[in-house]
Order: sequence, then structure tokens, then C-alpha cells
Amino acid sequence: MPITSAVYARATVAILVAGALALLAIVGASVWLVEQTSDHAEDLIAAQQLRARTSALLGSVQDAETGQRGFVITADERYLLPYEDARARLADQLAWLHEQTRSRPAKRLLLERIRALIDRKLAELEATITLVRAGRSDEAVALVRTDQGRETMDGLRRALQEQLRAIDERIAGDIAATRASADFLNWTVLAGALAIALLALGSVWVSARYARDLVRARQEVLELNFSLEERVAERTSELARANDEIQRFAYIVSHDLRAPLVNVMGFTSELEVCLATLQRHVEATEAAAGPELAAEARQAAFEDLPEALRFIRSSTTRMDRLINAILKLSREGRRTLAAERVDMTALLDAVAAGVQHQLQAGDGAIAVEKPVPDLVSDRLAVEQIFGNLVDNAVKYLDPARPGRIVVRGRMEGARAVYEVEDNGRGIAPQDHERIFELFRRSGTQDRPGEGIGLAHVRTLARRLGGDVTVASALGRGTTFRVILPRKAAGFAAKPPA
Repeated sequence: MPITSAVYARATVAILVAGALALLAIVGASVWLVEQTSDHAEDLIAAQQLRARTSALLGSVQDAETGQRGFVITADERYLLPYEDARARLADQLAWLHEQTRSRPAKRLLLERIRALIDRKLAELEATITLVRAGRSDEAVALVRTDQGRETMDGLRRALQEQLRAIDERIAGDIAATRASADFLNWTVLAGALAIALLALGSVWVSARYARDLVRARQEVLELNFSLEERVAERTSELARANDEIQRFAYIVSHDLRAPLVNVMGFTSELEVCLATLQRHVEATEAAAGPELAAEARQAAFEDLPEALRFIRSSTTRMDRLINAILKLSREGRRTLAAERVDMTALLDAVAAGVQHQLQAGDGAIAVEKPVPDLVSDRLAVEQIFGNLVDNAVKYLDPARPGRIVVRGRMEGARAVYEVEDNGRGIAPQDHERIFELFRRSGTQDRPGEGIGLAHVRTLARRLGGDVTVASALGRGTTFRVILPRKAAGFAAKPPA
């Protein structure tokens, strides 16, 4: 089954989302594990510091005992320097340990026990020192020999060992947790990398499959285009032949219609001549005839027959104009277009000059806003387009206000856009497209015309590769927009003069 563009797009989005989720999982796990490792590391450092301070307690007590024994033996005050220094260190060490175990009740109880043993030992040492200073060295030695100090030191060592074992267990737990976090991070990264690798392979497979399907589809499109071009060429040739047949048929029909029409018009003229003779005869014999007969003859000769002839003349004249219009369209459809450079400024100025005298009679004006883009197109067709549009603008100006007509042009990409704007009577919205239909007109029919001008304009514009549109509002004016290619293609170039 081929991969469509929609399937490929959905698969690509799914792979990207899955890859993003995998990356987010790796990043999230990494951040969490880094925080865990940081917490374990901080706890490990604190435990090591606690162990070092706890171990230092025993050393400080031993230093104090060493200084006390030297003083008891020698009664020399210099031996008390280690004792005094050890007491000062013990105070700081106990205060630090007390702060560290504030949030741990079990550790706090053990520390209180250690503090009590240290206080007891220091009291014993202080008692012997006091006895020696009082000159009672024998009593001091006897107090030392009671083994009270040794028992206190043994209890202190046991308490400190218990504290150190608890600290060592804490350190081991932190080390194990750090290793577990590192292992979990490694497995997470490996799993994420494997998932991303699988997604990358899936993306490559989908892209390769889609590219292969695109190549196959492109080949099919090329084959279809080749056959389509042949079919289009055949249909175009058939349409061209059909169009030629239609134009020939319109010409033949119009030509054949003109023959009976000319006969009708000729016999109408004959009837008018006969009518004049009949009217003279009626006038000459009116006195001899009776009043009623004379009245009927006068009505027939001077009212009924002239009215019938006027209707016939009017109808044949309109039919003649319509046939002439059809013949004109037929001839224009058969005319070969020839491309040449058209100076649009000169062409539009000439069109404007052609209607200037009509506008001046009604205090109107026409202006060509310059510059306007030039064309490479069929000059006659372009002249007919703008001539018809400007003539229409002049014809349907509003007599209630001075007429104003503006012609302008600009480039939009490769196309030239021209506008013929007026402040005339305007066109109703429902008639904006109907006015381009053959023999269709809009609004009050108080101006001469057959309704072929705008149909002819749009036909010419489309033959040149462009189009004509209209924007209008009743009572406000009309703007016709002519869109033509800057360089017309599809018809022969006019040979240079």
C-alpha cells in the first residue's frame, strides 16, 4: 500500500512527538537523578564530617587525660597545657555535634550519653588536678588507681564506637544510593538512546518508502501528462474546428437573414411611396365621398397605415442593427491577432480626445492618470476594448452632475491592470454579470445601443489572455477593471513595418 502525503505527515509528526517524549524522559530522569545524587553527596559529606568530629572527641579526651597524668606525676603546670587545649576543643566539638543532631532524636540521645561520659571524665580529671594543686598528690594518685577513670573511658569508647558504626552505615547507604542512581541514569540514557535510534530508523524507513512512492507517482504523472497533452491537443483542435464552424454558421445565418430583411425594407419603402399616392387620392376624392366613408379613408391613409409602416420600419431597423452586430462579432472572431508594442499612454490619450467634445458640452471632463504601463498585444483589440468602455462611460453619465471619467493603470506581477472609472448612474448589483451577456442591457433604456459592446469587450480581453470585471453602485458610478498580460502569448507577432 503506497504511503500518501497525509499518512507520511502523520507518521512524521508521530515520530517527532515520540522522539521529543524520549528526549524529555531522558532529560527529566537526568535532572531528577542529578538532584538525587547531589542530595546523597551532600549527606555523604555531612556524614564524613560527623564521623571525623566524633572520632576527634576521643582524641581530645585522651589528650586531656595525658596532660592530667603528667601534672599528677610531676606537679608541673606546663603539663596542663594539653589538658586546657583539649577542654576547649571538646566544648566546640560537642556544640557542633549538638547542632548536627538537632533533627535526629535517636542520635541526640546517644550524643547526650557521650556528653555525660565526657563530663564525668573531665570532672575526674579536674578533681585530681585540684588535689595535686592542694598538695595532696597521694590522694590524687589513689583516685586514679580506683579505675573509675578507666571505666569511664571504656564506656566513652563504646558509645563513640556505636556512634561511628551508625555513621558508617549512613555513609554506606549514601554510597549505595549514589551508585543505584548512577546505574538507573545509565539504563535510562541507554533506553532513551535505543528508542531514539529506533525512531530514527523508522523515520528513515518511512521517508525512503515515501520517496519511492513519490518517484513512482511522478513517473505516473509524467505518463498521464504526456497522454493528457495529446488529448488536450486533440480536444483543442476539435474546439477550434467547432468554433470556426459556429462563426461560419453565424456569418451564413446573418447573411441569409439579411436577404429577406432587405426585401422587407425595400417593400416597406414601396409601401411608403404607395401610401403617399393613396393619401393624395384620398384628399382629391374626399369631397365627392360621403362623410363616413371619407373619415374612414382618411383614418386608414393618414393614421393606420403610417403607424403600421413605422412599426415595420422600426423593427426592420433594429433587426438590421442586430444582424450587423452578429456579423461584426463573427468577423472579429475570425480575425487573426497580431502582437506588437502598444504605447498605452498615446492610445488612452487618443481615446480620451475622441470623447472630449461630448463631455465639454455637459461640463464634463476625462483624465488619464500617468504613467500607465505599456503592452505587447494586439493594438486593434486593445483600442476597441478601451474605446467601448470610455464610450459607455460617456453614454451613461448622470445628467444631474458634471461627468468625471478617470483612466489609470498599474502593474500587478506580470499583468497590467487598467481601470476606467466614472461617476455616472451606476449599475445594479444583480446586473454586474448580465451586462457582459450578448444583447443584454441594464437600467433605463434611454440610450441607443444593441447590448453587444460589453460582451465584445470581454470576448476581446479573454482572447488577449485577460479579463474584464466591474464594480458599481447605483447613483455613485462604475469602475471597469481590465486585466491584460504585459506580454501577450498565444498569437503571432506582427512583422515590423
